[in-house]
Amino acid sequence: MARTARTGTTAPGTGVARFLLRTAVGGTMIAHGVKHGRTLAGTAGWFGSIGFKQPMLQARTSAVVEIGSGAALVAGAATPLAAAAVVGTLSVAARSVHIPNGFWITAEGWEYVANLSVASIALAALGPGGWSVDRALGTDRFSGPRAALFAAGLGIGGAAAQLATFWRKPAPKAVAP
Repeated sequence: MARTARTGTTAPGTGVARFLLRTAVGGTMIAHGVKHGRTLAGTAGWFGSIGFKQPMLQARTSAVVEIGSGAALVAGAATPLAAAAVVGTLSVAARSVHIPNGFWITAEGWEYVANLSVASIALAALGPGGWSVDRALGTDRFSGPRAALFAAGLGIGGAAAQLATFWRKPAPKAVAP
C-alpha cells in the first residue's frame, strides 16, 4: 500500500490508480492477443517474415501469453508474474521489430512497447491494490523493488531465451536493379 510520508496512512486514490493502470495495460494486452488469435495464419506468416522459426507456434504462444497476462493484470492475479509475461512479450517485440526503427511508434519504433513494459514493472512494484485477486487470496505482499526487479529480470530473461531459441535477424532484402 502506498502511504503518505507525514501520516503513514494510505494515500487517497491509490487503489483507483492501481486498478486503472492494471486495466489499461491488461486490456491492451488482451486486445493484442485476441487480434493475434483471430488471425493465426496471418500472424504466423508475419512471425515467419521477421525471422522466427516455427511461426505458427509463435503465433499461438503470443496470443495465449498476451491474453493470459492481460487477464491476470486486469484481475490483479499473480501480478509480478503477469507483469513479467508482459515485459517478456514486449521485449521480444522490441528486439525483433521495433528497436531498429528508432523511438517513435509512428515509424514502428519502440516507444509503445517500452511504455507498456515500464507500466507493467511499475505495477509489480506498486502491487495490485485492494480490488484484486491477489488481495483476496492474501498473496499481494510481494511488491516493491524486489517485485519490480523480478518482473523485469524474468521478462527480459524469458525474452532472451525465446529470441536465442527461435529468432534470427532476417537477411536484408535485395534491392532490384
